[in-house]
Amino acid sequence: QVQLVESGGGLVQAGGSLRLSCAASGSRFTINMMGWYRQAPGKQRDLVATMTSGGSTNYADSVKGRFTISRDNAKNTAYLQMNSLKPEDTAVYYCNAVIAIGHIRNLAVWGQGTLVTVSS
Repeated sequence: QVQLVESGGGLVQAGGSLRLSCAASGSRFTINMMGWYRQAPGKQRDLVATMTSGGSTNYADSVKGRFTISRDNAKNTAYLQMNSLKPEDTAVYYCNAVIAIGHIRNLAVWGQGTLVTVSS
């Protein structure tokens, strides 16, 4: 079983910064891709950023130039550096990992979510 534990959410003023972390734990698994999604109240869960094991990244247009995803493969940890935060970035941020484990090649695992609130 693989678990994702997120940390780093909180309350910040507009223009401020936060750094989210997501640590994957378990045994005998390989992470193919890690990413961050967010869900604002009353809205669907949307992609924020992803990074493959090879380092390729993908960002939502709304966060390009402000957010940066990174990974420490040795620690099975992903980070999301969020700068120039806006009130519309307020949401619960979820970590996602696509892993290979046992006979399963691509299993999606989700964290419990961490709340980011940006005040105006």
